[in-house]
Amino acid sequence: MTVGVSVAVPEPFGTLLQGRRASFGDPAAHGIPTHITLLPPTRVDAADRPAIVEHLARVAEQGRPFRVRLHGTDTFRPVSPVVFVQVIEGGSACSWLQERVRDAEGPLSRRLDFPYHPHVTVAHGISEEAMDTAYAELADFEADWTAGGFALYEQGADCVWRLRREFTFGPPPAAEIPGSGARAATPPVAESGAPSTGPCLPAVPRQATWPSSACDGGAAVAPLA
Repeated sequence: MTVGVSVAVPEPFGTLLQGRRASFGDPAAHGIPTHITLLPPTRVDAADRPAIVEHLARVAEQGRPFRVRLHGTDTFRPVSPVVFVQVIEGGSACSWLQERVRDAEGPLSRRLDFPYHPHVTVAHGISEEAMDTAYAELADFEADWTAGGFALYEQGADCVWRLRREFTFGPPPAAEIPGSGARAATPPVAESGAPSTGPCLPAVPRQATWPSSACDGGAAVAPLA
């Protein structure tokens, strides 16, 4: 089976961006929930599902809620025909999580073909004119929320990605619980200056796209398309 792990873009933003993606003429829009990828499409043995769920539960337990902020558009063109909304806050936390999802000792260990770059795809593989329209019309798009976990998705034979399991981040350490009588440690500061869930990671070069699944016709696409 083909699985992916991602942070969902919540309502009303998720449906809004999915609808805009469809309006630009992207035929894959309705089969892909709006998201920030932590694990791109990955082939696994169905028998490994229990181990995958257990592994992701452990990763979520180590995580903490973090703020995500989206603003403006960017593109991977001319390398790949992708337009996306930028993740301008929360990227360090996503990077921290995706490394643990792909832990070398875990059931989802895999190499990435490009450096990890969190983003929200809003157009892929459509005409240049339509890509330009997506880039321009969402240039002022903004959204922010607190991410409380991530989810496991599975791609069906119909190429639609379906939610299989949600994983909620663990509680804060005792020192961070109000009324505990202990002083909370100052969390690391993310690239935007806001608190992050994990160690800050150095900036990485932007990736082009991720390898696709069979549903994408063998073309390179963005994570979960």
